[in-house]
Amino acid sequence: MKFSKYGQQFTKTSAISQLMDDLGDALKSPTPVNMLGGGNPARIDKVNEAYFEVYKSLEQGGIDGGAIESVGNYSNPQGDAKFIDALVAFFNRHYDWNLTTENIVLTNGSQNAFFYLFNLFGGQFEDEKGEISTKSILLPLAPEYIGYSDVHIDGKHFIAIKPEIEEVEHKGETGFFKYKIDFDALENLPALKNGEIGAICCSRPTNPTGNVLTDEEMAQLSAIAKQYDVPLIIDNAYGEPFPNIIYPDVNLNWDKNTVLCFSLSKIGLPGARTGIIIAAPEVVKTVSAMNAVVNLAPTRFGAAIATPLLNEDRLKELCDDTIQPFYAKKAKKAITHIKEEMGDYPVLVHKPEGAIFLWVWFKDLPISTTELYDRLKEKATLIVPSEHFYPGLDTTDYPHAHQCIRMSIAASDETLESGIKVIGEVVRELYDNQA
Repeated sequence: MKFSKYGQQFTKTSAISQLMDDLGDALKSPTPVNMLGGGNPARIDKVNEAYFEVYKSLEQGGIDGGAIESVGNYSNPQGDAKFIDALVAFFNRHYDWNLTTENIVLTNGSQNAFFYLFNLFGGQFEDEKGEISTKSILLPLAPEYIGYSDVHIDGKHFIAIKPEIEEVEHKGETGFFKYKIDFDALENLPALKNGEIGAICCSRPTNPTGNVLTDEEMAQLSAIAKQYDVPLIIDNAYGEPFPNIIYPDVNLNWDKNTVLCFSLSKIGLPGARTGIIIAAPEVVKTVSAMNAVVNLAPTRFGAAIATPLLNEDRLKELCDDTIQPFYAKKAKKAITHIKEEMGDYPVLVHKPEGAIFLWVWFKDLPISTTELYDRLKEKATLIVPSEHFYPGLDTTDYPHAHQCIRMSIAASDETLESGIKVIGEVVRELYDNQA
């Protein structure tokens, strides 16, 4: 049986497929696994109770409405109309963006959204004369999300910029660092000046590092995107207003040159696979057409749960008052364990500014973190090594890209403590043997 060139991409192990396989294996394991490697959100009782309350109200709609309606009929390819109406009203109420229903389209999760967007703005282009050129997606700050790497239909079309790294204090303590965009490298990038960039994309907060680009950095990116007539795509899966796992006081902005992407996954509904794109009408129409071909229509169950919560602003309250404080507390606890385990060893944590991960840098580690991953896996502890988070960047001669790990903080307190203890034991031994 022979596969096409496109199909052959999926016969090879990708970083995201390995991550999801390990997550599935951990869930099926008969023995406890310290699962610090996945992107699954935590199960928060108060949040789950709110969703169950909505579900029960849908259930009361009986066989002709409510929950049955949300799974018994297709929406149109743009997505559930009631949810889109609720989103328009919500964003205009809180952000005054003057959105209409022509500015929003739903997808089956944000991974689905980025498959569409990256293939819309990256890959082969044909001009009016029939001449073919290739454009890439510019990632202005690597490391970036592991799930971007393999979404292009034909090849991989990314160009990434190494970050500036600054050691900083966090709440009066040392042992932290922060990434910043190297705008000198960005603005002098030949591919940008030569018209080889189709879009600029960043996540905020960033998966994997929890970094939050400042308002000034975002304004500068927006200006560069407009200068070169390309869209600025912002992955807001962890940002405000939902799930609002973001700690600095920053502003969320949108204009017609911006494509904002949201998800219901990190509010605790990952299985509902609901992504949201806010964009100019021509983008919305095109993504809707892609939905029709690829999915017929987006799923509706997540929309059915979220709509009443949006209308009443209960979802915002849950994010502000429950979800954000939950993860802030988790980050603080995990950092305490890391510092206890690592002591004076050369280990730094990226300043925790958001998302559900910590990004830990083992300076001058004698092995790569891919090898560290294998050693930890043998001890029933899963993390994600840093090498997978650099789409569009050759990391052969970039040691930093091989010295970090992404660690989820969504696990139980017991799993966090146990997993970090194992990481500490293995890493300390590596450093001690090196000495």
